[in-house]
Amino acid sequence: MAWQNPSNEKLSNILQTAETIAVVGLSNNQDKTAYQISQRMQQLGYKIIPINPTVDEVLGEKAYPTLAEVPEKIDIINVFRRPEHLPDVAKDAVNTDCRMFWSQQGIVNEDAYHFLKDHGFEVVMDLCIKVVHSVLVK
Repeated sequence: MAWQNPSNEKLSNILQTAETIAVVGLSNNQDKTAYQISQRMQQLGYKIIPINPTVDEVLGEKAYPTLAEVPEKIDIINVFRRPEHLPDVAKDAVNTDCRMFWSQQGIVNEDAYHFLKDHGFEVVMDLCIKVVHSVLVK
């Protein structure tokens, strides 16, 4: 079975109830899409937690090398890594309390999708979180 994103209603609800977004692959390079989208989501009121072993801080928030090291509740895991890295990120994700995994536009990995679904995750792939927010959240 191919991957399938949740309905618009479900996506809207996810974004309206979430407070904290852990962003896997977020660096302090302001020219990168991950930085720009995370900055906008932060401006919209979300707490951003950078997940990147090569930085200490991004957007004024402490960075963590892995998802498992984040000491606070994560509502959405938003991923900016190439598709071949998604299975490893998915394996890290199942070791958190979060059950919402969102890979950005152009990022799809069906193995990761099925692994996450088997572990009780809501999964979004190939959609920009900022665009979905601007369209669905009023």
